[in-house]
Amino acid sequence: MRAVDTPETGPLPKHVLIRDLVILQLKLWMDGVKDIVLSPLSLGAGVLDILFGPASDGHRLYKVMALGERFDLWLNLYDATGRAESSGEGLFGGSRAGEETLLGRVEKAVKGYEEEE
Repeated sequence: MRAVDTPETGPLPKHVLIRDLVILQLKLWMDGVKDIVLSPLSLGAGVLDILFGPASDGHRLYKVMALGERFDLWLNLYDATGRAESSGEGLFGGSRAGEETLLGRVEKAVKGYEEEE
């Protein structure tokens, strides 16, 4: 099996590709679980809003949607992809250790430090 060649850095080490594959699979799994949880939750919230009107602090449906949006921003499923191959570090080259995303947290745990902006 040959490593992937990139014009800027040469071949990516196989351990980087394996690590990034594991990270992608974890993120895809988490995204799927989110969908499984939010689907009935949003249905219930929407039905409650229709039957009883909004709660004292607003519509339940939009709160569920905001929760899903916050999770999506944290999961940040594909953002690091555009810089991953050209960095030589895979997905870690496309993110910053310690940023408020799943990848940033994983990178901080692996590297042992936070990167400055």
